[in-house]
Amino acid sequence: MSENGSSLRLGMFLMPVHDPNKPLAQCYDEDLELVVRCEEWGFSDFWVGEHHSSAYENIVMPEIFIAKALGVTKSIRLGAAPVCLQYHHPVHVAGRLAFLDHLSHGRLNVCFGPGAIPTDMEVFGVEPQDTGRRVVEAINMIMEIWTSDPPYDIDGEFWRVRLKENINEELGIGTLHKPFQQPHPPIYVPCISRKSAGVRSAAARGFRPISHHMVSEQVLVDHWNTYSEGVESAGRQAQPSQWSVSRNLFVAETTEEARQLVRNNSMGKCIEYILELTRRTSPDGLRMWKRDESMSDEQCNLDYFIDDIFIVGDADEVVRRILDLRERIGEFGTLVLVAHDWDDRSQWLNSLELFAREVVPRINAK
Repeated sequence: MSENGSSLRLGMFLMPVHDPNKPLAQCYDEDLELVVRCEEWGFSDFWVGEHHSSAYENIVMPEIFIAKALGVTKSIRLGAAPVCLQYHHPVHVAGRLAFLDHLSHGRLNVCFGPGAIPTDMEVFGVEPQDTGRRVVEAINMIMEIWTSDPPYDIDGEFWRVRLKENINEELGIGTLHKPFQQPHPPIYVPCISRKSAGVRSAAARGFRPISHHMVSEQVLVDHWNTYSEGVESAGRQAQPSQWSVSRNLFVAETTEEARQLVRNNSMGKCIEYILELTRRTSPDGLRMWKRDESMSDEQCNLDYFIDDIFIVGDADEVVRRILDLRERIGEFGTLVLVAHDWDDRSQWLNSLELFAREVVPRINAK
């Protein structure tokens, strides 16, 4: 139990990263089963990534996945993480999310952000240097659509929203739908880098942070400080309950077994895939994943993540690691686990069940 008496909420983030040799339909069936299991085990939030040109990260439109997941669940909140705004016209994003919010009866979360796969940018004709400006422009347009009525004549650098010449109230044409949740669903932004001006600006607007699963505790502390500065600049007080922290977590019968399994299973392979993708495509190389500037590329490897970033072990060890994390970085509201490919279905389901039944009650009893 946190200092303010609230229980730690649980989320799940499905990037996804799947075995590219596994049939796509099987990947999606397993992902949908995971949503159902998470609801049964008390998770409050489930997030789904968006990628368009990857054999590994293979959900191209999370909103469609979410729509199906809504039909097999009753209470868990679902959201795209993020909606990759630079690839879509803001009117389309605003409309389809408002529509989905009504279908969900208000179970929709929203995370706005950029994409990161270079082939996605290439296929949509997006220049990497334009990404930040495209995302900000899209957010501004979506928020105006959601919080005001036509006529619209919004000129941007990348898009134009115009709706004024053909409005006919008698015929009911010329309206853009508003979300079910008013004024809009909870909006989150991903946090990766230190001292992010984007995170500070988003915080001032009332958006909520989700910290990336591969960053160090030092960077997590910076995320909270940056977010708090943004909230306070708008005359409000930052609430730890609105901070989500994502971690890779695995529970087994013994700590030795857990460490050995993640070294060789889909969790370890996922991290090695992301490290290699970053190494080949990021202009700053592995810098974003390092503990600090003194860390070499050779040290930023799977061993580092298993020892310092992952939360793996038996139930006792995982409880200890989560409590230590909250002690070192401060309170946060939601622990978001990362979903990995079920390369061994029974081991992954056993890990999640041990977490839900043996770890979470002990965390919330503290």
